Amino acid sequence: MATTDINTASDTAPRPATLSVRQLGKHYGSTPVFARVDFSVAPGEFVAIVGDSGVGKSTLLNCLAGLDAWDEGDIAYAAADGSITRLAELDDTARALWRRAHVGFVFQAFHVLPHLDVAQNVALPLMLLGQTDPARVERMLDAVGLGTLGNRLPQQLSGGQLQRVAIARALVHRPGLLLADEPTGNLDPTTAALVMDLLLAQTREHGASLVLVTHSDTAAARADRVLRLTASGMVG
Repeated sequence: MATTDINTASDTAPRPATLSVRQLGKHYGSTPVFARVDFSVAPGEFVAIVGDSGVGKSTLLNCLAGLDAWDEGDIAYAAADGSITRLAELDDTARALWRRAHVGFVFQAFHVLPHLDVAQNVALPLMLLGQTDPARVERMLDAVGLGTLGNRLPQQLSGGQLQRVAIARALVHRPGLLLADEPTGNLDPTTAALVMDLLLAQTREHGASLVLVTHSDTAAARADRVLRLTASGMVG
């Protein structure tokens, strides 16, 4: 994995931004999706990204996770140990390994595996890292209010419960960066508010930086900072 050591800085110096995005651009053929996107996310900061439908918010989030390619610009991730990873320097395999170690992703459609029970779904990120920690999985289930449901299958849960499973799964390996794509989009307003409470509380507790893409003004209002994505860049 391509990294740059910055540990020569003073121990009292502030940590660099967890995520730095510079002049990012993407297009499909001759059609631009977005261009000249510049922003950064500080350690532990919650940033909401809003914008019109079709402007590429989910595509941007996929780029930040290294799941999608972009055409111009740079994405850099600074880990807690001071190392910096530039995603453009990584091949697909290295990006997958980076993502496993440093990123949690919460999707609107939950994306839980139907043939695995709740505890097994939550344990997946640890398994991919070659770790087995049933106690940590149990603590995460307790934290999201699902401590008694570890043996249930996904089809036995409500939408709100499934999103709690997704949050627990995204945080169980203690990533530095959490990316959430419309995590309340399929939920009723009351359940959406409860899920946002949980997402924010767990992110703060784990010290992760959170980037949330949303159409919900209510969800965006909870953020430390709100940015608006447009076809020509980021405003905010």
